[in-house]
Amino acid sequence: MKIKLLGIDLAKNVFQLCALNQANKVLFNRTIRRARLPSTIAKLEPITIAMEACSSAHYWGRTFAAMGHKVLLVPAQHVTPFVRGGKSDARDALAICEAAQRPGLHPVPIKTVEQQDIQLLHRLRQRQVQHSTALANQIRSLGREYGVIFPAGIKSLISHLPEALEDGSNELSPVARYALADQHRYLIDVRQAMVTFHQQIVQLAEQYPTYVNLLVLPGIGPMIASAYIAAIGHGRQFKCGRQVSAWLGLVPRQYGTGGQIQLRGVTKSGDRYLRTLMIHGARSVISRGLKNRPLLARWVQPIIDRQGFNKAVVALANKLTRISWVIVTTGEPFDMKQAFKPAA
Repeated sequence: MKIKLLGIDLAKNVFQLCALNQANKVLFNRTIRRARLPSTIAKLEPITIAMEACSSAHYWGRTFAAMGHKVLLVPAQHVTPFVRGGKSDARDALAICEAAQRPGLHPVPIKTVEQQDIQLLHRLRQRQVQHSTALANQIRSLGREYGVIFPAGIKSLISHLPEALEDGSNELSPVARYALADQHRYLIDVRQAMVTFHQQIVQLAEQYPTYVNLLVLPGIGPMIASAYIAAIGHGRQFKCGRQVSAWLGLVPRQYGTGGQIQLRGVTKSGDRYLRTLMIHGARSVISRGLKNRPLLARWVQPIIDRQGFNKAVVALANKLTRISWVIVTTGEPFDMKQAFKPAA
């Protein structure tokens, strides 16, 4: 029984294994418990193992690669068209095998433990940022119910809330004062957790030589640079910078029929978190940083005049994404004159 390709439908406890031979015939398509999976794969001769790029895929990819197997992580959107019939683990495993053999497939690179560490901290920090905003908004709304108005900004809220709690002339009841004081302490803890995550992210990202080079780019700070490295790694899975921006969803969506092609809004595919950071970074540069960067202003201003501010922001985010790919893959330092040189 010579296995050419093994497709694994990942799950929490019960996995589905579908094996194909050289003639693409199904040798078996069966389930296996999580505890038996490593020993079962270790007994096989080096083969190609395909899995959907989903939860725990990078862990299993590193595990199977260490055993000498070739691992392909197939993007989920490429697997779905090959699922025939109703939903089942057996059909999903077979669809993974079929999708993995398609020509031109771009598999997802297996992340290193260091990349996953950075991404983990980013996700936890993102949750704390969202929680901090929601908590601050709730405190403001509760204060308005008693006629207490707090200034805009979370830092201002943290500094002014104790004053409101100590002010006996307002209409805050004893119950409200106690509850808001407790939420004030909670908000400070959440903000401190954000700072801690930020420091840990920077410490991990500094291990990558290209991290410092990325910080030189306009609009690229520690959070964006570290998130970029965590998302694309060495970047060699992309042939050019445009593929990175297309993967990130920063290129126009094409719609063509009858020989006519229309360009619409950006595709918004790929990593939403990194795309959001890149756009926010570009927006901050255009809003505040053009005065000291004449070359960048000369490149951006015509786009603003023709297409408007928002499209200029996306265009600059696209540009910065492509430049970042060159820096990550080649290690070359950023050159403003070369990156934003005027058109000939």
